[in-house]
Amino acid sequence: MPNPTTLAAWKKLAAISVTISAKQAGESALKPIHAAGLYADFSRQLIDAATREALLALVDESGVIKQRAAMFAGAAVNPTENRPALHAALRASTSAPLHVAGVDVRPGIRAQLDRVKTFSEAIRSGKIRGASDQKFTDVVNLGIGGSLLGPEFICSALTKFADGPRVHFVSNVDGAHLDDTLAKLNPATTLFTVTSKTFTTDETLTNARSATAWIVNHLGAEAVSTHFVAVTAAPKLAMANGYPATHIFEFNDWVGGRFSLWSSVGLPIALACGYECFAQLLAGANAMDEHFINAPAAENLPVMLALIGIWNRNFQHMTSHAVLPYAQRLAMLPSHLQQLEMESTGKSVDLDGKRLDYPTCPIIFGQAGTNGQHSFHQLLHQGTDISSADILLVARPESGLKEHHEKLIANAIAQADAFWQGKSSAAIFAELTPKVADEDERRKIAEHRVHPGGRPVTMMVMPTVDAYHLGALVALYEHKVFVQGVIWNINPFDQWGVELGKKIAVALLPSLMSTDITSPAHLQTLLAHLKHAAQLK
Repeated sequence: MPNPTTLAAWKKLAAISVTISAKQAGESALKPIHAAGLYADFSRQLIDAATREALLALVDESGVIKQRAAMFAGAAVNPTENRPALHAALRASTSAPLHVAGVDVRPGIRAQLDRVKTFSEAIRSGKIRGASDQKFTDVVNLGIGGSLLGPEFICSALTKFADGPRVHFVSNVDGAHLDDTLAKLNPATTLFTVTSKTFTTDETLTNARSATAWIVNHLGAEAVSTHFVAVTAAPKLAMANGYPATHIFEFNDWVGGRFSLWSSVGLPIALACGYECFAQLLAGANAMDEHFINAPAAENLPVMLALIGIWNRNFQHMTSHAVLPYAQRLAMLPSHLQQLEMESTGKSVDLDGKRLDYPTCPIIFGQAGTNGQHSFHQLLHQGTDISSADILLVARPESGLKEHHEKLIANAIAQADAFWQGKSSAAIFAELTPKVADEDERRKIAEHRVHPGGRPVTMMVMPTVDAYHLGALVALYEHKVFVQGVIWNINPFDQWGVELGKKIAVALLPSLMSTDITSPAHLQTLLAHLKHAAQLK
């Protein structure tokens, strides 16, 4: 793929960005888009007709359509690992053959999901029980990153559908996370799902060893095989660690961790809410896949969301992007998207191994509304840096408290308008005239209350928080990431930046367990203080 800065469309966008200004607020040339039950309003974006046409030309010139076809066909669109990226195949409704290295992967996908269905139904019904013949009441998912964030987000969002065992998620290698979780549970009725793509993830395996010791201490060593299952793309390693084949749920190595909740990694979702609920999640994602494949670029929600992000990042120079779900059940969405977007497109090298001379992924952050309004929204409204935002609304109330829902929606729309329209010094000065007699004092006060506006916002609406629309929402952002990766000429499917710190930690560990005088002086000083502080009362 070409360097995007050499493309005619990119150069045109650069020229437009010099002249376009937020004074054109309210003149967005983008029309709303409906897709897979979701609705997106782009009216608060600084995109006129010329910008829109140049952005659409960027899709053509960068090869997005060709690369999209390659991804869905099973080509190796992850070149640094020489793998396809076939997470969409996990939720496809077709049984048409899809070949990877000469093997049709459809039957294997179906078999993996059938095992998730059979096992989850057996656990939920009590057909499969613990070592003391008691029904499992709790499941603890041990994982980290993509092996946990997606399923945890979905389970938290689908709380109202959770009629199976309670599912808990433990990720941090800090023992307090595991201790605090286990303190509330009964070993005889607790099942552990150990999720690791490579089955070498240190944090996960450390937590698994401690959880195993907990089960052994309470139920005996013979109970371990009954109370633990492994979810992995490395089944041989799981077996080497003592997991029987019947308790290993496999997924393929061409499923990236942050794209994996559609695979056996989604087992906790099926356990908590039932397999039919999980199937609806897949169906919603598949509906978004079909829209992404078939809709023309100007009416394609993932494509337009990606293009808006590139316009705001590369041409409006916004270094951060806020994800603001005005729905408590979507409170974990910002965390999921932090990994999905920043691990995918937080890259500084192109596909040819050359250093980039243009920015890629912005910092993704956010919190559920209205909570964020009372903390970091101050910076969003009046800070020195301008951030873009996605504000998500849910049309139907998620509780029986109608007044709460109306206030929630009013606040969301009000924030969007305040971000975009702002409020001028002159308007505030006029409001103060009857209240503050001194003109200089009025001007001074007015300046403190100015909201510059011009903060671009995409408003998205879900009808309700259910599995189908959640599936569509997550798939939407997955495809946004893919499109941006193509345009930026980077690989959105690897994550080498995750590995260096892990290797340093492994090398550092012996120094924490000894008085190694060969360590650098600054490290010796820090370790000495840590040991001293640990002994203080």
